[in-house]
Amino acid sequence: MTSLTATPHRYAAQYALLAVCLAALILPLSFSAGAIATPAIGRDLGGSPVALAWITNAFMLTFGSLLLAAGTLADTYGRRRLFVWGVAMFVGVSLALGAVPSVPWLDLLRGLQGVAGAAALAGGSASLAELFDGNARTRAYSALGSSFGLGLALGPMLSGWLISQWGWRSVFVTAALIGTVGLVLGRRFLRESRDPDAGRLDVVATVLFSAALALLTWAIMQWPVSGLSSAEVLVKLGASGLLLAAFVRGQQRAVRPMLDLSLLRYPRFLGVQVLPIATCYCFVVLLVALPLRFVGIEGRSEIDAGLAMLALCAPMLVVPGIAAWLTRFASAGVVCALGLVLAAAGLWWLGGIGTGASAAAWVSPMLVIGIGTGLPWGLMDGLSVSVVPKARAGMATGIFSTTRVAGEGIALAIVTAMSSSLVARQLAQAVPQASAEQTAQAAQYLSAGELSQAAALLPPVPRQVLASAVATAFTEVTWVLIAITLVSAAVVLLFLGERRLSREQATVVAQSE
Repeated sequence: MTSLTATPHRYAAQYALLAVCLAALILPLSFSAGAIATPAIGRDLGGSPVALAWITNAFMLTFGSLLLAAGTLADTYGRRRLFVWGVAMFVGVSLALGAVPSVPWLDLLRGLQGVAGAAALAGGSASLAELFDGNARTRAYSALGSSFGLGLALGPMLSGWLISQWGWRSVFVTAALIGTVGLVLGRRFLRESRDPDAGRLDVVATVLFSAALALLTWAIMQWPVSGLSSAEVLVKLGASGLLLAAFVRGQQRAVRPMLDLSLLRYPRFLGVQVLPIATCYCFVVLLVALPLRFVGIEGRSEIDAGLAMLALCAPMLVVPGIAAWLTRFASAGVVCALGLVLAAAGLWWLGGIGTGASAAAWVSPMLVIGIGTGLPWGLMDGLSVSVVPKARAGMATGIFSTTRVAGEGIALAIVTAMSSSLVARQLAQAVPQASAEQTAQAAQYLSAGELSQAAALLPPVPRQVLASAVATAFTEVTWVLIAITLVSAAVVLLFLGERRLSREQATVVAQSE
C-alpha cells in the first residue's frame, strides 16, 4: 500500500483527529472485550486455562513490547503510512477473529492484533503532533485521551451486550467496523510526515526486548502448572533475564538508543514510572479478573457483567479532569498518592464481598476504586514529560508508554498465577479426596472462569464450594494488590510529593487533560 497525499478539505484536521480517536477507541475496547468474552469462548471452543489466558495476554504483550519500535518506524517511513497499515491490519485481524476455529488460532491472531494496535497508536499520535499546534494540539491530545477513557468505560458494557445478542464473535467484528471508519478517514485526511533525522529500526533490540517479555510472561503463567521451583519455569525466567540484560547493555552502547535508560537517573521521572505500575494492580487486573468471576463463576450474563463493570470504568471519563484541577491546590504527587490510597480502600472493600452477593453490593467499592485510580490516571501522562528536560520529552513518553502497557501484561500474568495457586490451596482443603494434580488443574480452570470444566475434574462437590474457593482466593489476592498499591503511593509521595511543580510543569500536566 503506497502513501497517498491527503486531499485539501475545510475540516481535514478535524476528520483526521476523528480517525485517530476511533483507532484509540477500539484499543481499550479490544482489551476489555477479550476479558468479557473469555468464558463464552471457553464454552464454545474449549481450550486449556493457559490458552484461554493468552487471549488477553497475547494482545497486551505484543502491544506493549512493540510500541517503541513502532514509534521508530513511524518517524522513519511515515506516520500516516504506519497508521494506515496498522489500522488496516487491525481490521483484517479482527474480522479473522470473528471466524477463528480454535483457541490456539485465536491466541495467535490476538498477538497480531496487538502488533497492529502498536502501529496504529504510534503512527496516529505522532501524526497529531504534526497536524496541530499550540492550544489546538493540546485539545487534540485531550480528545485522544478521552477516546481511551470512553473505550475503557463503555467497552465492558458494549461487549456484554454484543455477546448476549450475537455471541462473542460479534465483539471482534464490531471493532473491525469501527476501525474501518477510522481507516477510511485516515487515508483521506491525514497528512504524511516523517523525521528526516530518524535512525533505522534496531531489529536486534526489538527482538531481545519482545522475547524477554514473552518468556517472562510465559514463565509466570507456567508457575501454577509446574511450580515456581520447576526447571521449566526457572529456565524461562533465566532466559528472560539474560535477554533483558543483553537489551539493556545494547541500549547503553547505542548511539541512538531505542530506550534511553539514562532518563531513569532523574528521581522524579523514576517516581512517575511507579504510577502506571500501581494502576495495573489496583485497576487494570480487575478489568479481567472481575468479568471472569461474574460470568464464569457466579453465572451472571455477559450484559450484567458489563453493566457492573461500568461502575469501575465510568469514573475514567470524569475524574482525570478533576485531578488536573486539584493540582492548583496540591502537588501532583500528593494528588496521585491520595488517589492510590483511595483505590486501596476500595480494594479492601471489594475483597470482603462473598459469593451470592447482589450486583448492588459490588457497585460502591468499584466506584471507589475507579475514582481513586482516575486521579493518577489523569496526571501521569503529563507528568512523564514534565519532569525531564523538554528536549527529551519524546523519549520520556516512549519509556512511560512501554512501562504502562508491558507492565499491564506482566501484572495480568502474575495475578492470574497467584489466583490459581490460592484457589488450588482452597480446593485442597475443601475437597480433600481430590489428588494434588486434580486440584491444580481445577484451580486453573476456575481462574479462567470455567467452573463446569473444573467441576468435571473433581469428585462430586457442590458448585457453591468451588465458587467459595474462588471468592476466598480473590480476597487473599486483594490483600496483595492493596500492599502493592500502598507501597506505590508511598514511593510516589517520596519522589513527587515534596516539591510542588513549577508553573511551567503544572501547565504541561493540566494541558495533558
